[in-house]
Amino acid sequence: MYRRLSIDRLHALAARFPALLILGARQVGKTTLARQAFAGHAYVDLEDPRTREAWTEDPRFQLDSHAGRGLILDEAQAVPEIFAALRGAIDARRDVRGRFIVLGSAQPALVRGAAESLAGRVGVLELDPLVVMETAAADADVARRWHRHWLCGGFPDAYAAGPDFRDWQEAYLRAYIERDLPQLGVAAEPLLARRLLTMLAHQQGGLLNVSNLAAALGVGHAKVARLIDAFEATFILRRLTPWFRNVGKRLTKAPKLYLRDSGMLHHLLDIGDPDQLAAHPIRGASWEGFVLEDLLRREQLAHPQSRFHFWRTAAGGEIDLLIERGASRHAIEIKAGHASPRQARHLGDMLADAAATEGWIVDQDTAPPGALNPAVRRRGFGDSAEWLP
Repeated sequence: MYRRLSIDRLHALAARFPALLILGARQVGKTTLARQAFAGHAYVDLEDPRTREAWTEDPRFQLDSHAGRGLILDEAQAVPEIFAALRGAIDARRDVRGRFIVLGSAQPALVRGAAESLAGRVGVLELDPLVVMETAAADADVARRWHRHWLCGGFPDAYAAGPDFRDWQEAYLRAYIERDLPQLGVAAEPLLARRLLTMLAHQQGGLLNVSNLAAALGVGHAKVARLIDAFEATFILRRLTPWFRNVGKRLTKAPKLYLRDSGMLHHLLDIGDPDQLAAHPIRGASWEGFVLEDLLRREQLAHPQSRFHFWRTAAGGEIDLLIERGASRHAIEIKAGHASPRQARHLGDMLADAAATEGWIVDQDTAPPGALNPAVRRRGFGDSAEWLP
C-alpha cells in the first residue's frame, strides 16, 4: 500500500465540508484512499446490484440508517438519485464535517449531480494515478527509481505487475471501452474507440485536429469529438490548452493532447520493455507526457488554483509547460536526453513573450541541478520527484 500525497488535501477538505467528492479513473485507488483516510466510516458499494436496488428505492432512508459514524459511498454515479437525498441529509446536520465521502469514476454525472444538489456542501478532490514520489519507497535504486514507473504507468496494479503490466492494461482497456463508455451514454463501437485511442497514442503530445482524425477513421467529425470529450471526462486523456498573450505574434490555438498514463500509452503502442521504449520514435513524447503528468498532479495538490498551458508560436518557438500560479508563471521544458546550452538559450529568449518569471529544463541527466544561463536552470528528473518550481 502506498501513502498517497492526496491524503493531506483530503483531510483538509474534510475539515471544511460536510461531504467530499473523490473523482478519478477506475482502479486508481479511490476506495483504498478513502478507507485509509476515514477508517471509522461505514462503506457501501453502489455497484453491487442488490445494494443499488435498495439505495435507488429510498436513498434518504439508507443515508440516515448508515451515516451515524460517517459513510463512504463508492461508485455513486450508479445511483443518481443519491445526490438530492444527500442534500437533505447534510442540511439536517450541517455542522458535521467530513460525514459523507462520495467516490466515482464517471466525472460528468457526478459533477453534474454535485453542482445541482450539493453546491457549497461538497469539497472535490481529483485522484490521479501514482506519482514517482509515492512509488519511490518501493525501489531501492534511487537513481533509477522512475524507470519502472515510466514504463508501467501509475495505476497501482499496473505498477505492481512490473514486466507483466501489459496484461493488466489490456484488461483495463477492454473494461473501459466495453463497459464504462456505454454507461456514460457514449454510443461508439468498441473497435472505433480502440482505434482512436491508438491513433492518439501515436500522436502523443500533438496538436488536436479532429477533422484529420475523423477522415483517417472514416467517421464523422462529431463522433470523434464526442469520443475525445469522453476520454477527457473519464481521466484517460489530458487536453493542454495554449496560453495567449497579445505580443503581435501568431500563436498556435489548438490544444495538445496527452494520454495521461504512460503505461496505457506504451501498451497501445506495443511497447513492453525498456529496450523497446528506448528505441521507439515515441520515446521523447512519452517522456514529455510522463514528466508533465508527474508535475501537474503534485502541483494540483500543493496549489489547487494553478492553471496549466503550453506556448507555441507559428515560427516554431515552444514551451512544453507553463504553470500559472497566481501572479507568477513558470516555464518548463522537458527533454528525454540532456539539456544543452542552445536549448537553454531558446527557452530564455521566450520567457519575456510568455510572461514567465523563470525557466527550467527537466531532463534525464544525473548531474546536480544548476544554471545553464542567467535565466534558465536545469535539473534531472531523478532529483525532481519532490520538486516544484
